Amino acid sequence: MNSISRQITASPIAGALGAEIHGVGPLAQASDETIARIRELWLQHSVVFFRDQPLPPKDFVAFARRFGDVVHYPFLKGLDEAPEVITVAKMEDERVNFGGLWHTDTAYLEQPPMATILVGREVPPYGGDTLFASGYAAYDALSDGMKRLLEPLKAINSSAKAEKTRTREDRKPGEERKVLEAEHPVVRTHPETGRKALYVNGGHTLRLVGMTEDESAGLLAYLFEHQTRPEFTCRFRWQPGSIAFWDNRCALHNPVNDYHGHRRIMHRVTLSGDRPQ
Repeated sequence: MNSISRQITASPIAGALGAEIHGVGPLAQASDETIARIRELWLQHSVVFFRDQPLPPKDFVAFARRFGDVVHYPFLKGLDEAPEVITVAKMEDERVNFGGLWHTDTAYLEQPPMATILVGREVPPYGGDTLFASGYAAYDALSDGMKRLLEPLKAINSSAKAEKTRTREDRKPGEERKVLEAEHPVVRTHPETGRKALYVNGGHTLRLVGMTEDESAGLLAYLFEHQTRPEFTCRFRWQPGSIAFWDNRCALHNPVNDYHGHRRIMHRVTLSGDRPQ
């Protein structure tokens, strides 16, 4: 272990996933060795967090690019100064938040993003935490019989289902939305760790391939509930300059909508992924 690895530490915040990383210094100035260590810890914990890292948008994008190709979100326009960065916002007069349910980001794409990085700009005085859940832990806890049942199954993920939830990301006015759909395995194998993860989510997974929505509903409802059991989750409390960096290939997230009357402004980038296998 080199000196940089010894300086960087990770403090787990729950048993299933999630750790705060300390000792990295300003992320905008991170060395290649620091980036490599962060990636190692990220793969180990599925979601990692940093404090006091108020990266301006251009530096935020530059940091993200150290881990992969940055991709544009399909439904919202990015910042003028950094088009790859989108604003995730809930204003004081709004009651519905952006993506306010358990999901993995844009699972309706043929190649869903590998990762998402979110930085807090303005946070409410209380509430507005984000929950994360481990697809690894959810899969590992299944019986052998259920694993055998799920192994060959694929599911249709649709942006149309996201619209039905009426989250803020799906309420852009005056625009006809193109429906995006993709077929993915119910259980995917992580391309870097080799671990298997349950890969369905209540926000986007519509039905199982070869079945109707009604026929799929019972099994999917069980899986949606199972994968967010408390022992598979962690919870992160935001501060200005806090960063969450999660692996969409094995983790779900859910921003808690419990801060009506207060403003919450975040910036987000996503990193290009591969086709789930």
